[in-house]
Amino acid sequence: MYANALTDVGLVRKENEDNYLVSPERGLFVVADGMGGHVGGQVASTLAIQVLDKEIQQVFYKNPDEALHNALIKANNTIFHHGQEQQFYGMGTTLTAAMFHGQRLYLSHIGDSRAYLYRDGRITQLTQDHSLVNELIQNGGITHAEALIHPQRNILTRALGTHSAPIIDIFSLPVRAGDYLLLSTDGLHNHVQSEDLEIILSQHTPLKEKVQHMVNMALARGGTDNVTVVLVQYE
Repeated sequence: MYANALTDVGLVRKENEDNYLVSPERGLFVVADGMGGHVGGQVASTLAIQVLDKEIQQVFYKNPDEALHNALIKANNTIFHHGQEQQFYGMGTTLTAAMFHGQRLYLSHIGDSRAYLYRDGRITQLTQDHSLVNELIQNGGITHAEALIHPQRNILTRALGTHSAPIIDIFSLPVRAGDYLLLSTDGLHNHVQSEDLEIILSQHTPLKEKVQHMVNMALARGGTDNVTVVLVQYE
């Protein structure tokens, strides 16, 4: 498989609270978007990536879904413990982790970062945002267009490290040659819609150019948050 990734602080924030992990040799790819102020946010997303990276290295993942879940629980406990300190109080992070194993893709997800699958010219959002506006959308309270400008669009209903017993989404799906996996933080999908991503991914350009195109588009449309993109081509 082939992979490329890019993170950008954006045009508004002074610090980058996003983090990512790209490990093609293990088939492991992760994005995380920290919260809790620039100090707490950076610490939370960094800890999440470090703990997950270490835990996955230590296991023989006969059951990748179990390995991912256990790694995220360990990361949650670490962040939650640090979050009891006054300077880090209330910190947390989103996290979307993907692991290829055999001909299946295993996903572990919490927060409003996202995973998309691009196949046969169509893009599909694999994860559900754990956010207030998404709950309102699901209940018919607001439309997708209204969610983009909703004053409470940044409120998460789930995050890693904010509770001692988090609810984490774990699922898997079959993959096939030619599939693209896209992981992103909300700095991308708050500005770049699925239709835009389909167009970029359909172009016959290298992964690096596709990733740069996505980030550039987010910046051109405001760049109001940190932007992180991980793109994987499965072969």
